[in-house]
Amino acid sequence: MRQNLRFYQYIMKKISIGLCTLLLTTISIHAQNTIEISSELPQYWSFNGEIVLLLGGSVEDNLFQIPELQAQLEKLKEVGGNYVRNTMSSRDDDNVWAFHFDTGKGLYDLNQWNDEYWGRFENLLQLTSDRDIIVQIEIWATFDFYRENWEKNPFNPKNNSNYTSERVKLPEEISTHPTWTENPFFWTIPMQYNNIPVLKYQQLFVDKLLSYSLRYGNVLYCIDNETSVTASWGKFWADYIRKKANEQGKSVKITEMWDPWDLDHISHRETFDHPETYDFVEISQNNHQRGQDHWDNGLNQIERLKVLDNLRPVTNVKTYGNDLGKHGGGTQNGIQSFIRSVFFGSAAIRFHRPNSGLGLTAEAQAVIRSMRLLSEKMDFFKAIPRNDLLSARKENEAYCRAVQGADYALYFTNGGEVNLNLVKAKGKAQIQWLEVMKSKWSNGRRLNGGGKVTIKTPSDGHWVMLLNFDT
Repeated sequence: MRQNLRFYQYIMKKISIGLCTLLLTTISIHAQNTIEISSELPQYWSFNGEIVLLLGGSVEDNLFQIPELQAQLEKLKEVGGNYVRNTMSSRDDDNVWAFHFDTGKGLYDLNQWNDEYWGRFENLLQLTSDRDIIVQIEIWATFDFYRENWEKNPFNPKNNSNYTSERVKLPEEISTHPTWTENPFFWTIPMQYNNIPVLKYQQLFVDKLLSYSLRYGNVLYCIDNETSVTASWGKFWADYIRKKANEQGKSVKITEMWDPWDLDHISHRETFDHPETYDFVEISQNNHQRGQDHWDNGLNQIERLKVLDNLRPVTNVKTYGNDLGKHGGGTQNGIQSFIRSVFFGSAAIRFHRPNSGLGLTAEAQAVIRSMRLLSEKMDFFKAIPRNDLLSARKENEAYCRAVQGADYALYFTNGGEVNLNLVKAKGKAQIQWLEVMKSKWSNGRRLNGGGKVTIKTPSDGHWVMLLNFDT
């Protein structure tokens, strides 16, 4: 009997040790698979324990709502992409809203959830996590709360059974653009209107979202899309999300997206100057700029962060530009903007959905694949923008990213010829040409370091030249 007892105790001890090992292993894997700011190079992200460049594009912004989601993600992964945007929006055809619709009353009940909405969201999180794709969530889809979209939004008092317009002071009609900020929905927080009845349901929505997203480590958070409201709103929700995450022992990375196209607008300083609130800086609105201005403005923001001693990742979750759309200067400028962002040091770059951007069209796929090929063939993260090494250069003709003396990459926006200073480079190197729109490498001539050389593209179009010198 005593021997049986000792044997039983021995078995239970082994089982206990095994379960603890499994639990610790699971925790370790989960921690490793969390998106973090690189400790070595805080301008970039780290994922799975390695510094990573985020590149992406997608057919839609509210990606969790589309039926062909898995195919979209697999296509992105196939071309080297690892970054998508997901607004929690429901304004498009065939979308569902977050709350239960009572068909008998013809109204939404904000105390009950629509399982289909949240099931779609969880599916996105799982599918992206399985493929090591980072998803940047925008919690409040600004344009869902104005004009025709407000007409069908469950938070509109006329559409739910939980409060009236008179009680919560929310209008049933809003005909103006979000930049007019005429929806008090974005003024409910305690330091503003303290609109407790509406704030209660806003909190329930955020809590529900976090109940899913905090289980995954591949998530970045953005409070709004192109917001024009006060900084208090964004700070309130950023602080709230961080505290909720801390209570569960989780790490989150949060930003805000402002509406002004000019990154020197004072509203952008709320993210640039407050690393205690915002872990990274979203500068997508810079993609309304063109050519050299786009490069100068983007690069200046990174330099500003360095001067302020709070360097952290700068992201471009929306790269505009499509000949079929009205923003971003057309397809060629959209391609240029994406590549310029890579070269000036943005940590994450994604093509905006068609027709405002190229989404995941054939052109977008080629650019994503080519930028991945480039980043893997040079010491990309140690390289920095070095246009000062170029001469005889026309405006917006070529851009340089280099580890001086070792790796030199030039991007030509439409062919061209420039002089490159290789004074610090020793020995010889062979020119490698990357034809961006074909994602194809070819070899050029060999040349000597130690002086200036003339670099001319094989033809017009988007070209990247790469030199690797032994150091």
